[in-house]
Amino acid sequence: MFKKLLVSIVFLFSFSSFAKTKTIHVFVALADNLSQGIAPVPAILGNGDDARNNLYWGAAYGVKTYFKNKSPDWIFVKSLPCDSSFILERILFKHVSKDVYLMADAYKGTEIKTCIDDFLEASNAQNPDSIDWKGKTLVFGGSSDLLAYCGHDGLMEFSTSAKLKPHSEDPIDVIILACYSRDFFYDEIGDACANPLLWTAKIMAPEAYTLKAAIDGWILDESPEKIEKRAEKAYQKYQKCGESWANNTFCSGFQLTEN
Repeated sequence: MFKKLLVSIVFLFSFSSFAKTKTIHVFVALADNLSQGIAPVPAILGNGDDARNNLYWGAAYGVKTYFKNKSPDWIFVKSLPCDSSFILERILFKHVSKDVYLMADAYKGTEIKTCIDDFLEASNAQNPDSIDWKGKTLVFGGSSDLLAYCGHDGLMEFSTSAKLKPHSEDPIDVIILACYSRDFFYDEIGDACANPLLWTAKIMAPEAYTLKAAIDGWILDESPEKIEKRAEKAYQKYQKCGESWANNTFCSGFQLTEN
């Protein structure tokens, strides 16, 4: 009995020691009143050159502020250097109890097309990126386990220049929080051979509480249906909208019918 218990403990220790670190890469196109077709927001929130105060980054429900100050499940690690002139800020988070890291990039509002192109090429398993942190190499870009885009649905106004190609690797899970993202990103995500874990069928506010709720479910390896429900509950809570509205906002997979 003791020997079996010892073998089990050794096995579990060995398994956990070699468990894969998971990574999430979030692409955020900063809101910009002047260059994007968004419903105008107060000037301080809609300046696409000001990450600190931007609606989708530094504001109360922006990705940086929400994950750093309002999400006890995540620990802010540090700001990271970035060679791209299109990215105003790059930050790294670590999940408090899981071996999961999240890197988020804040793209200038005027560079929304670049942001979407970069997101789509990463969804196509292209442009891998990596950083070294405490003796381990963390992979992002097209080597990430999960990718997310948050921002205005620029594909309503322009076509992507992303170079997408078939590949034999496992599909990367993607989340796209933008208005009508299923309709406007449908062909591109298909061409990228990615898996649409969560996208939208309606107009919506692409704020970080929905992203965090979906990631919570993904970390627990929940089904797409359960992840949708998490997103719906978070959206209903913060937007104070009706249950039926929230329930019809999110969807997964390549389904074309309403929820």
